[in-house]
Amino acid sequence: MCGIVGYVGHRPALEVVLDGLRKLEYRGYDSAGVAVLDGAGGLTVERKAGRLANLEARLDEVGRDRFAGTSGMGHTRWATHGAPIDRNSHPHRDVTGQLAVVHNGIIENFASLRAELEAAGVEMASDTDTESVAHLVARAFDGVDGSATRGDLTASVQAVCRRLEGAFTLVVTHASEPGRIVAARRSSPLVVGVGDGETFLASDVAAFIEHTRHAVELGQDQVVTITAEGYQVTDFAGEPAEGRPFEVNWDLSAAEKGGHDYFMLKEIEEQPEALANTLRGHFVDGRIVLDEQRMSDQDLRDVDKVFVVACGTAYHSGLVAKYAIEHWTRLPVEAELASEFRYRDPVLDRDTLVVAISQSGETADTLEAVRHAREQKARVLAICNTNGAQIPRESDAVLYTHAGPEIGVAATKTFLAQVAANYLVGLALAQARGTKYPDEVAREFEALSAMPAAVEQVLSTVDQVREIGRELAESKAVLFLGRHVGYPVALEGALKLKELAYMHAEGFAAGELKHGPIALIEPGLPVVVVMPSPKGRAVLHAKLLSNISEIQARGARTIVIAEEGDETVRPIADHLIEIPSVPTLLQPLVATVPMQVLAAEIARSRGYDVDKPRNLAKSVTVE
Repeated sequence: MCGIVGYVGHRPALEVVLDGLRKLEYRGYDSAGVAVLDGAGGLTVERKAGRLANLEARLDEVGRDRFAGTSGMGHTRWATHGAPIDRNSHPHRDVTGQLAVVHNGIIENFASLRAELEAAGVEMASDTDTESVAHLVARAFDGVDGSATRGDLTASVQAVCRRLEGAFTLVVTHASEPGRIVAARRSSPLVVGVGDGETFLASDVAAFIEHTRHAVELGQDQVVTITAEGYQVTDFAGEPAEGRPFEVNWDLSAAEKGGHDYFMLKEIEEQPEALANTLRGHFVDGRIVLDEQRMSDQDLRDVDKVFVVACGTAYHSGLVAKYAIEHWTRLPVEAELASEFRYRDPVLDRDTLVVAISQSGETADTLEAVRHAREQKARVLAICNTNGAQIPRESDAVLYTHAGPEIGVAATKTFLAQVAANYLVGLALAQARGTKYPDEVAREFEALSAMPAAVEQVLSTVDQVREIGRELAESKAVLFLGRHVGYPVALEGALKLKELAYMHAEGFAAGELKHGPIALIEPGLPVVVVMPSPKGRAVLHAKLLSNISEIQARGARTIVIAEEGDETVRPIADHLIEIPSVPTLLQPLVATVPMQVLAAEIARSRGYDVDKPRNLAKSVTVE
């Protein structure tokens, strides 16, 4: 997500910060800004929407000599709260202009904090959650709020952090302390770079690897104060703490990828964080809430049919949504390819809800489907990973996935985030319609909240899956089988292999095997099978066991993804990949991950560029 750079030392801070931001451009962003302390009580800030080049042009226009100083910070923003425009760009300042803050993450309780500040007479200059932090820290530092932290920037940051809910990295500067920067982290990355007479802060070591390879990773709920001489770490309560020192032994290219050979594997490993960020802040006071909602609960109660429209991987997430929404709401749901939706003249009216899923928010087919739905007076709810994109702007309600930028063309973390968002939509509908009691909604959300940890567990199998991928690299084709929610997972697994390894791959509903696809089975053909839970879907589990036996009897090579402890599949699996036991409807969140790794490893073993498959673009903006 956002890129953060901080610096205190002997070099011109502006150039160090800008160079660090350039190194972090790969993370994706929609605006950029810098703040430099001049050492004489001055704090100069400039920010600009758009690419880093826009900011640099603005700096040239106002004069870079205004930014003289050896202490400063910079930020590239991936919009969450507030559209990607100049006034929402970071850094944000307090009312005096003496304090500046940059922020990566989401402050969940910002609405109540903002209301508190506005009640105290503070006028907000942006739509962001971040600005509230700037005012709160400044009031603590100035003693306006009556706290005992007056004049102590580190203590002021600690005190405010104890009030914040959510995930965040914060970096704070004050004009009265030009040789000191204070930063804090909770569930969002931050590393310290230790040089000779200079100290760096960044969201990624790529920002300072040119200057030092001595780094310190901060732990959860820690605050660090940096000066040119070094750093000091405490916890949020102010007690001394320690970071984890390490040496960076990667080159710049590998550093950008977190030490991985390609972005896609890095993004696969970011999926627990992407899931947690997508869920964060959407269960408030016992209720599911969306990011933007221009529909009332009565509007949701009036819905009598749901269409889910999307393309490619997003469409597969929509197929999962169909199972969950129908189960929880008893509403009929149709999952439609956006490219076909408006051409078949679907029956839509005021009581139809169209859920449009698009990573970029600009997908041409999906945008046209949204416009067709609006013309027919249907209501539209958008699921999107890009704040301020066209599809959210034209929708009645929005749920942002907060997966962060995805560099690899083949979707991974954005798919899991979309699946999670679909579940939230289903629970919001069930809540409004009364098909689930509040305690039932709470239990479902609690189960959903456990999924980041479950995905983390699956990631421990990566080495095993990569070994299987290397063994399958010379195969001519791979088949994928699944039942119930495992069927969309099978489709997604096949799509990933097509996209990355340029192999023939097909996903089938396993019950259809004897209706034709079994003719494809031949000796040595790899078949990936997504097993349902023997507890949650015992009948389907028994049928899949029969399917595996049938294909194995014809010489197929079986790669079985099954719930841990399911010993019934072991005798008929040539390769067994175990996943955690989770509720049936949530299984796609853990079952998809091995398929992503498998496809990436097969592609790499065949010598292909995993991050940039041929003929594909990240966002399809023409029909």
